[in-house]
Amino acid sequence: MTSSIKTAVLFAALTALFIVIGGLIGGKSGIVVALIFAVGINFFSYWFSDSIVLRLYKAQELQKSDAPQLHEIVEELARNAGIPKPKICIIPDPSPNAFATGRNPENAVVAVTQGIMHILNTNELRGVLAHEIAHIANRDILIQSCAAVLGSAITSLANMLYFTSLFGGRDEENSSPLSALSAVLMIILAPLAASLIQMAISRSREYLADETGASFCSDPQALASALQKLDNYSRQIPLNANPATENMFIVSPLTGGSMQALFSTHPPIQERIRRLMQMAR
Repeated sequence: MTSSIKTAVLFAALTALFIVIGGLIGGKSGIVVALIFAVGINFFSYWFSDSIVLRLYKAQELQKSDAPQLHEIVEELARNAGIPKPKICIIPDPSPNAFATGRNPENAVVAVTQGIMHILNTNELRGVLAHEIAHIANRDILIQSCAAVLGSAITSLANMLYFTSLFGGRDEENSSPLSALSAVLMIILAPLAASLIQMAISRSREYLADETGASFCSDPQALASALQKLDNYSRQIPLNANPATENMFIVSPLTGGSMQALFSTHPPIQERIRRLMQMAR
């Protein structure tokens, strides 16, 4: 199953979860209010998240005179991807990482840390930049924004369901013991399920960005080598990152044990490398 099909299936699961909770609440007005609220929050995030996250990490735009080779690589990759050349920013942090942001290819930004510039050779850096260009070309920011809309709406509906159950606001048709048990389970499990589905969508898009990026730079092995280096070095020099922005980075900036891996927005590095090496062969 391709990443695009997986993403569509996961969106369908989010939508189904949304409808089920709405049915348990038993009223259309609550669904409308929760959806409007979620859309409003995510509409703001969609339009302003790029400037917010760049400010959060103190990113500064790099002019061509500041890093001519970096600009040449990005220009070439953007041309291969058929998109406008994105702006390039540098993050003053020794931890090696990179991300792309912006609501569409016309307003995109690729940001790299100072650390990544020091540990990667030219081909590896080109592979990383190709991955980020792929995120822009694949409209992953839009996809994840849409997933966030549904995820936020599901959490809002679960909260609404909790209060209607607590204060007896549900109608008689939805007041049977079985319905009450379903409501309790949905209140507990729906937000968790929505989060896991969003993480699955993010993981699916990471695999797709690896594959697309490798085709843009025509060097899957260089991207695989870069991922291995980034994984090793980022563990030694962790980035002081906001968990809400974890999914943006090429490798997870957060460190942790098995539970962290379970809830990570990124697929396992070794699996990503395996797929890339398979492409190279």
